[in-house]
Amino acid sequence: MKTLCTALIALAMAGTALTQAQAADLVVGGKNFTEQQILASMTSQYLEALGYDIDTRAGMGTAVLRQAQENGQVDVYWEYTGTSLINFNNVSEQLDPEATYQRVRELDAEKGLVWLEPSAANNTYALAMRRDDAEERGLLSLSDLAAAVNNGEDLEFGLNAEFYARDDGWRPLLEAYDFQVGRSEVSRMDSGLVYQALRDGQVDVGLVFATDGRIPAFDFHVLEDDGEFFPAYALTPVVREENLTDFPDLADQLNALSALLDDMTMAALNAEVDVDGETIERVAENFLREHDLL
Repeated sequence: MKTLCTALIALAMAGTALTQAQAADLVVGGKNFTEQQILASMTSQYLEALGYDIDTRAGMGTAVLRQAQENGQVDVYWEYTGTSLINFNNVSEQLDPEATYQRVRELDAEKGLVWLEPSAANNTYALAMRRDDAEERGLLSLSDLAAAVNNGEDLEFGLNAEFYARDDGWRPLLEAYDFQVGRSEVSRMDSGLVYQALRDGQVDVGLVFATDGRIPAFDFHVLEDDGEFFPAYALTPVVREENLTDFPDLADQLNALSALLDDMTMAALNAEVDVDGETIERVAENFLREHDLL
């Protein structure tokens, strides 16, 4: 009888431990492109090293991933401030980076989602040039570019078709910086071809995404958006509020990781996968080890 009681107590304790372990799991989500897959792997490895039980669900579409987080199927993933502002909250007002962050933080708090500290990585649209060409021409910013065009400098532009046509794209950019470029000076092509055309000298200025791995790989210079035309897409960890109640240290832990990320860091990590062919898991692991997080 004593043996039976002991066994029942042990079974009950095991069941309690299992329930606690299941309750302690965090589901880390990620979207279906390189940068997001790196971040999902990095976050999962980092939190596992801190003692969390992690379930990773990467490779999801933006709308599906956001819905999964709102529904409690995903606990944490990295989102872009502009995506929440425009896509999830339907705000069309043009805001500076800080105002964008504060607005989405306020709006998403109503849905039980907490935006932690934004990283310095801003995966927005940008215009880039070959570095040696930009330095030779003295073009460091979009204001410099506008002045050069207005002074008659001959420059060829490469844009994707969507940006050329959209209401918040090419034409408003020209208006914001007060310069004009003729249709004959603009080549419209797929986004991926813009990088190749810029690298090979077929165009002088190309539309890029600020954290794309081909920027450092091809030694491009991103022109500073000194007029703050492009929306802010600051990469930020977003967590369900209940998770921060369950795990009081989680916010500080994720903020520490966020503080390590900026445009060039993300571009370099993306390039290791997209240009060098390294695995996502190894790139994430190496970054964490480099910063003594594993």
